[in-house]
Amino acid sequence: MSSPRLASARPERAEVESFQLDHTKVIAPYVRLIGCEHGPAGDVISNYDIRLAQPNETTIETGGLHTLEHMLATYLRPRLEGYIDCSPFGCRTGFHLLLWGEHDTREVACALKAALEDIAYRTEWEDVPGTEPESCGNYRDHSLFSAKEWARRVLEQGVSSDPYERICV
Repeated sequence: MSSPRLASARPERAEVESFQLDHTKVIAPYVRLIGCEHGPAGDVISNYDIRLAQPNETTIETGGLHTLEHMLATYLRPRLEGYIDCSPFGCRTGFHLLLWGEHDTREVACALKAALEDIAYRTEWEDVPGTEPESCGNYRDHSLFSAKEWARRVLEQGVSSDPYERICV
């Protein structure tokens, strides 16, 4: 039996803010507020662009990105009230950071800088959570060496609270 023909109308498409951002104009590393979503009960979720690598020029290798993800989850959570999640971009240049409430980008940038200092200078392999098959879906793909190198690289460049100007914290 053949399947029925699908309607020729194009599916409804949402406009995604990050696809509207001119990636050739930003200067990484930076923290940028992407936007705030307001729930029906008045709750607010803020979404931040945590950009560590310059778009279209370099990427973070997957092992380092994966370890940075685990370490940022560990080190940002106690530093930022309302922490929800920090997930890597598919382009491997940074992360989405989700927080309850509204936070100043400078506050977020300061927390990121402190977390990167912990990663770069104080973290040992035994400090990295989720490196066993029971606690991670791809436990073999980690690189603390790469995570430390990226943390140091970002710290040397400075974490900016603005995507277009170097306003480092």
